[in-house]
Amino acid sequence: MNLRKQISEHPWILAVAVSLLVFLWMFSGSFKPPTVNTTEIVRAQGAEPGALTRVQVRTQIAEPIVRLITVYGQTAPARTIELSAETEGRVETIGTARGQRLKKGDVILRLDLRDREARLAQAKASVTEHRTSYEAQLKLKPEGYVSDTQMAETLAKLETAKAELKRAELDLEYMIVRAPFDGVLQEREVEIGDFVRAGDNVATVVDNTSIIVSGAIAEQDARFVKVNDIGSGILATGQDVAGRIRYVAPVADQSTRTFTVEMEVENPDGRLPAGVTAEMKLPGGTILAQKISPALLTLDADGKIGVKVVDEYDRVEFFEIELARSDPDGIWVSGLPEAARVIVVGQGYVAAGQVVEPVFVRADTALAETTSPKTTLAAEKMH
Repeated sequence: MNLRKQISEHPWILAVAVSLLVFLWMFSGSFKPPTVNTTEIVRAQGAEPGALTRVQVRTQIAEPIVRLITVYGQTAPARTIELSAETEGRVETIGTARGQRLKKGDVILRLDLRDREARLAQAKASVTEHRTSYEAQLKLKPEGYVSDTQMAETLAKLETAKAELKRAELDLEYMIVRAPFDGVLQEREVEIGDFVRAGDNVATVVDNTSIIVSGAIAEQDARFVKVNDIGSGILATGQDVAGRIRYVAPVADQSTRTFTVEMEVENPDGRLPAGVTAEMKLPGGTILAQKISPALLTLDADGKIGVKVVDEYDRVEFFEIELARSDPDGIWVSGLPEAARVIVVGQGYVAAGQVVEPVFVRADTALAETTSPKTTLAAEKMH
């Protein structure tokens, strides 16, 4: 009775209470998440609920993998050197044929002796003469028979004779051209009877006990490649190789904006050829990726390569992807959600934004074959 009396005496209290209740009711409804009704979406698209396209999907969870960066280049010997004659003379002997393997110190060619032995004998005699004179003066100096000036003059003559002897010995040594390191004789520019002068090129020796695979890496990938990382590759001859990254250019090429990278591959038996094209696979950091069949790749209207998935509302979504790694039984791609419902059958018959009826297959089910020309084109483009 007191409440009714209060309300009758103060009617504004009732108005305030009613307004407060209305406000609380409206305010509480603003935080409710919008509900998505698949049936309403289908009807909005002009289809009946029972007319959905069925597609097979498989849930895939991203895994951390080492991304591989593909670099195309060519092989080259670890070292190449052009040998020049260090003295003049006529070629008297050929010690190695072109293409023959060499050990360090093997004779490539020999020049004629001419008067080298005679000059060597004369230089030795001159050294003996001046040494004897100098030693005799040393014995006489304490008695005052030899001055300091005479001693200095004799010593100078002795040192000059020693220098002449050294030149004669080197000239005799230079008549033999030897291999500076283990390798192969690539070219020989002279034959028996040819006369060469000091500085003339006589042979080219290559060190192919290890080969260098070099190429140019894109500027966005250069920061991931580190010296001493282990890479792999395949040569144009079909031979598989593996080696250590020995060099990454610190500065990009101004014309191409790429960085030179070199991988050293051991080749002790010389079976790997130099000068052939090669494809390198270099480690490029760890990323999250999913493994799929290349047949699942498709193109969107803009020609971008990607994969179609089904979202939580059973709508088709297109995700552009990047190839992270290629294995014999599939490819690893990045760009998909960490957990994605990938369409494995029927992706060629549905479009992005379309509502579908997903049919789940087990994760170990064999990967689907391509179902549309676009998918095949996308797979070929990726490779």
